[in-house]
Amino acid sequence: MKKAFYLIVLFAAVFIASCKKKDKTSDGNGITGPSKTGSALDLMRDSVFIYAKEAYYWYDALPSYSSFNPRSYTGSSDLDALTKEVDALSQYKINPQTGQPYEYYAAAPGEAKYSFIDEGQVSTQLNGTNSNFGFAPLFNDVNDLRIKYVYPGSPADLAGVKRGYKIITINGNSNLSYDGGSGTNTKFIINAYANSSTITMTLQKQDLSTFQVILNAASYTINPVLTYKTIDAGNGKIVGYVVFNSFTSDANADAKLDAAFNYFQTQGITDLVVDLRYNGGGYVSTAEYLDNLIVPAPKSGTPMYSYYFNDILVNNQETLLANQIRRDASNNSLYNYAQFNYTVAGNTTKFTKKGSLNISRVFFIVTGATASASELTINNLRPHLNVQLIGTTSYGKPVGFFDIDINKYEMYIPEFETKNSAGQGGYYTGMTPGSTDYPGVKDYDDPTKDFGDPTEALLAHALNYVKNGVYSIPAQRVQGLSNTLKTFSVEESNAASVVLNDNKFSGMIFNKKLNKR
Repeated sequence: MKKAFYLIVLFAAVFIASCKKKDKTSDGNGITGPSKTGSALDLMRDSVFIYAKEAYYWYDALPSYSSFNPRSYTGSSDLDALTKEVDALSQYKINPQTGQPYEYYAAAPGEAKYSFIDEGQVSTQLNGTNSNFGFAPLFNDVNDLRIKYVYPGSPADLAGVKRGYKIITINGNSNLSYDGGSGTNTKFIINAYANSSTITMTLQKQDLSTFQVILNAASYTINPVLTYKTIDAGNGKIVGYVVFNSFTSDANADAKLDAAFNYFQTQGITDLVVDLRYNGGGYVSTAEYLDNLIVPAPKSGTPMYSYYFNDILVNNQETLLANQIRRDASNNSLYNYAQFNYTVAGNTTKFTKKGSLNISRVFFIVTGATASASELTINNLRPHLNVQLIGTTSYGKPVGFFDIDINKYEMYIPEFETKNSAGQGGYYTGMTPGSTDYPGVKDYDDPTKDFGDPTEALLAHALNYVKNGVYSIPAQRVQGLSNTLKTFSVEESNAASVVLNDNKFSGMIFNKKLNKR
């Protein structure tokens, strides 16, 4: 899986046809040049280009077919060649605020921050089923590898693995210090936990005792609510705390969210902390569901957020999208993307209050791993209640996609931008806690403690604010003088996390149909 945090739009449909682009030389928008002849790879490379010229949000910056020459992109496999082409297309449109491409990715310049192409893994991954060990690692420091989280009911959970445990050895190897994205140690760790069916680890608990676990990868149903609890802050203040780790499908996530929020309601919470620190996103409909659980009841029926497409789609000038045939699961009818209404008026979602939770303030815990659907959830609520952010700058992804079939592959390129009811959006460089736009406090993740521990740095900030009306003083990090002493900077920590997350999907998937014209 590619490194970026994806904001994806998948419509509620069963894919019944794949456009192989074998008989088009023009899309009706002045895009000419592709030949009807050539190898299967040639035709797919042509398709990637001409679909981008029609549907890409920043299509206006793309060069001509002859200048770009899609068939010049090669790789070790067809998918590798197509990925290189998608990466190249992503670098043309410049963000005037940064002077870099909108899809500039600091950890890998030249690669797309948002766009990607795959063989359908993304559309399979978020239906609530995993087949792995059920945990993820994180470098707390160069020489400090920790358990970042554990999914309930997974092999790791059943073996007693907890967040915050230090990983001493993996498969007998104690050389686990971070040595860069392509380092021997880092690759060993990734292969052991992400690409193997069995793993043996020696783990150290917070009390410094150690134990060994042997895990076998197995299928389990993801519970995206890792934990929830209430904390008595005194003076009549009850804080509800929930860790939501992935916006899986509504069928998987909604009931689990309901259980947490029903508990909060019965406990009479006065404040809410939603921990999204590792949540790279998922389905848009689930993000809307979470927003509807949090938003004040009087906001029901008012605008939540809107989608903004490029002018080709808004003006109904698209022609290639007519080849993307889908089946409407609700009535079994066929349709294609060219039948949709791409105007803002036709793509504005309204709040529909869920439950009876009544709060005026919500704290979101965020890090550089907080992306897409998580950011959308936060942004949607900003105009409607007191939203506070705690942590480090989020990933920054206010754009989204619908999938485009290219033979056996699915291409995701940004086709729209989202903005809340106040027109706020554009957070391409992320949401920074404690800034003018995002009140709160900036501080570091503390993976040495389990979720819900009141002494964990980021949760402690929220509790202090509820108790005293101010945030506690952020922790200080000092850059050491050698690799053995160095404390990770935020940038280094984010880079290491991205590398370790290389095989984990992160993004936001819009699993609803657009309105038809």
